[in-house]
Amino acid sequence: MTSTQVDKHHGDGSAQGGTPEEGYERGLGSRQVQMIAIGGAIGVGLFLGAGANIAKAGPSLILMYALAGVIVFFIMRALGELLLYRPVSGSFAEYAREFLGPFFGFATGWTYWLMWVVTGMAELTAAAIYVHYWFPQVPQWVTALVFLVVLYLANLISVKIFGEIEFWFSMVKVTALLGMIVIGIGVITFGFSAAGDTAAVSNLWAFDGIFPKGVGSSLMTLQGVMFAYLAVELVGVTAGESENPEKTLPKAINTLPWRIIVFYVGALSVILMVVKWTEFQPGVSPFVAAFAKIGIPAGAAIVNFVVLTAALSSCNSGMYSTGRMLRDLASNSEAPKVLGKLSSTKTPAVGITLSVALMGIGVVLNYVVPEKAFGYVTSVATAAGIWTWMMILISHIRYRREVVAGRLPASSFPAPGGTVCSWIAVAFLLLVTCMIAIDPESRISLYVGAGWAVCLVVGWSVLKSRSPQVAKRAAAGEKDPEPAGRS
Repeated sequence: MTSTQVDKHHGDGSAQGGTPEEGYERGLGSRQVQMIAIGGAIGVGLFLGAGANIAKAGPSLILMYALAGVIVFFIMRALGELLLYRPVSGSFAEYAREFLGPFFGFATGWTYWLMWVVTGMAELTAAAIYVHYWFPQVPQWVTALVFLVVLYLANLISVKIFGEIEFWFSMVKVTALLGMIVIGIGVITFGFSAAGDTAAVSNLWAFDGIFPKGVGSSLMTLQGVMFAYLAVELVGVTAGESENPEKTLPKAINTLPWRIIVFYVGALSVILMVVKWTEFQPGVSPFVAAFAKIGIPAGAAIVNFVVLTAALSSCNSGMYSTGRMLRDLASNSEAPKVLGKLSSTKTPAVGITLSVALMGIGVVLNYVVPEKAFGYVTSVATAAGIWTWMMILISHIRYRREVVAGRLPASSFPAPGGTVCSWIAVAFLLLVTCMIAIDPESRISLYVGAGWAVCLVVGWSVLKSRSPQVAKRAAAGEKDPEPAGRS
């Protein structure tokens, strides 16, 4: 890469904390970025998915979450170094395009977009089911439609509205988890409630040890554990709209280990001390089971509200990130130019509208296809998430190589351990992929991923044949300036 390209990439943008020419409003303050980062680390995968994994792995699931948490921290520090080198809203797709080549930027942008569209389909339907708990007389499709429209309008108004909604969604999740931890510690320490007689720290190893079903069974839960961490990278998408990315992004990333320790390792440890792991069942939220065991009357309703919040938070984030990814693709002529237009409120309205329309189709489809088939659709998110994380890590490794060679400036937020931690994380993600391949139930995600890869290759070939300059322009780090304007 030439010095001219270095200036183009890093130039006045990084000096001022971003790339002002993107045209976005820097409307996300430190408070909102922090809570978006926290919310991204607390999803439906923890509130609901942990039940099935506890049944598979017992108390060793705590170690799996801790191990995966370390890897996620490596990924986020790699992303953090790239973000402070060049904070842009396109984030992972931009870095893949710069360090791996135009096709990888194209593939990463569209894959991350797909991940959030299918996640939005699932979360909208899930949210409607949770509301059905209180209002069984209201048709689920009506509830799903209301949520879809409200979140869509909020994302169109301004990035500040998105940030504020996400802030309060995250606040609900954090408050619920902290409340569960405090109540659980109280039960263990003072022995009150119906669970007081059996609650004990020894529950973590008293029933066939920490690995009651063997190490192999525990490793098989890694795919579900990593799914629970999906969206933690969302803070990277906010880079182009953060008020002060040099301060807010490092702070959000550096506090990730504490969030993992408290909200995953801490919450699960307390729950498994209060309730014996043998009492948990797949398909039942471990938080609901714990509240029921303690004897809190409104426990089920509380958890239902928190899970509803988590689902809506995920859908809200999906609308936000898909619009930004489509705009980045359009700015590189890898998507129709109309998707790159900004509205008068500086939001990628056309891209958001397209994504929301597809999410709406998913809600409709959920009522005409079998439940298991719809579950296959959500498995796409796992494969897409692993691809995104791999692109972040490999881009980081390539970036550090350029820095060492003196061809690029060093980031102000270098990842500890250099590229060593990135290589460890790459190896771990390959291990998780092997676990997915071994498990017959989750193997479908690899089949879907392979089919999507074929679509991407075909799409790229058609794009290059129609516009050969796209590959050359993307490789040179140039963009079509038109999408940066307003419609």
